[in-house]
Amino acid sequence: MTEADLIAACVRGEHRAQRQLYDQLAGLMLTVCRRYLRRREDAEEALLLGFAKMFRALPTYRFEGSFEGWVRRIMVNEALMQLRQREMMTVSFEDFAQPENLATTAATADTQLQAEDLLDLLASLPAGYRTVFNLYALEGYGHQEIAELLGISEGTSKSQLSKARALLQRRLQLSALASN
Repeated sequence: MTEADLIAACVRGEHRAQRQLYDQLAGLMLTVCRRYLRRREDAEEALLLGFAKMFRALPTYRFEGSFEGWVRRIMVNEALMQLRQREMMTVSFEDFAQPENLATTAATADTQLQAEDLLDLLASLPAGYRTVFNLYALEGYGHQEIAELLGISEGTSKSQLSKARALLQRRLQLSALASN
């Protein structure tokens, strides 16, 4: 069954096709939701709500661009809605008042991380830093789009990205030192 056939079957309400589509995308989309939400339970809730929205919106899908990208955008938006409800998305300047949280050297490519370790590291960031970092570095949004999506200024988006990178870099360095 092609992707277009599967989508058409889902639009017709065929439960087997809906299950197949869910099974194909759930793992990847859960990872997307987990990038934004600290707790797995919150990410799972965002995933389920996102799929419900996706299935309701499926008749409007125009087959322009990647279907996976279309679903990803729905999941990101749902995760952001959950994030707004559950966590304060503010800049925490206190994190950078501590010298140990500031990056001091350039990042190296020899740091080996498992996917789960990276998710944990991202989850440890303050909500605002984590959200901007994910949208920019992982989802490919520009600062203007991020600003509009989050209701912040473009400068705030750039600042939070810079601070998120610095904090991640410092934590990676500390992790590398601890493992040596």
